[in-house]
Amino acid sequence: MTERKPPGVDFESWIDKQIRDAEARGEFDRLPGAGRPLPADVDAAYDELWWVKRKLAREGVSVLPPTLALRKEAEEVLEAAVKAPSEAAVRKMIADINAKIREVMFKPPPGPPLGLKPYDVEDVVRRWREGRAGR
Repeated sequence: MTERKPPGVDFESWIDKQIRDAEARGEFDRLPGAGRPLPADVDAAYDELWWVKRKLAREGVSVLPPTLALRKEAEEVLEAAVKAPSEAAVRKMIADINAKIREVMFKPPPGPPLGLKPYDVEDVVRRWREGRAGR
C-alpha cells in the first residue's frame, strides 16, 4: 500500500516519486502485456459499452439488424453457389436462402426493409453452368 501524500508536497512530484520508487524496486518488470502493441482503438473516444462490443466481435456475434444480416447471408450464399461442386448443391443452397427471404417478406421485419426477393433458381443454375464451362 502506498503512503499518504505529505501535506505541502505537490501531487505531481509526489506521484513521480512513487513511480520512480516502484520502478527501482522492479514492480514494473514482467507485467502482463509487456512488449505487446497497444490495441488499435486506444485513441478512440470512450464508449461505456466497449467491453460488450469487444466480446461480441471476439465471439463472432452479428450486431446487424435481422434484415441486414439476411442480406449479407444472401450475398454470401450467392457467391458460394457459383463455386458449388454440383447442380444439386446449388439448388439446395438457393432453396434454403429463398425460404428465409420469403419468411421475412411475409412478416413485418424488425429494422430496415429487406429489399430482396427470392432468387430465380434456374438463373443461378444457368450462371453456375456458365462458370463451370469456362474451366
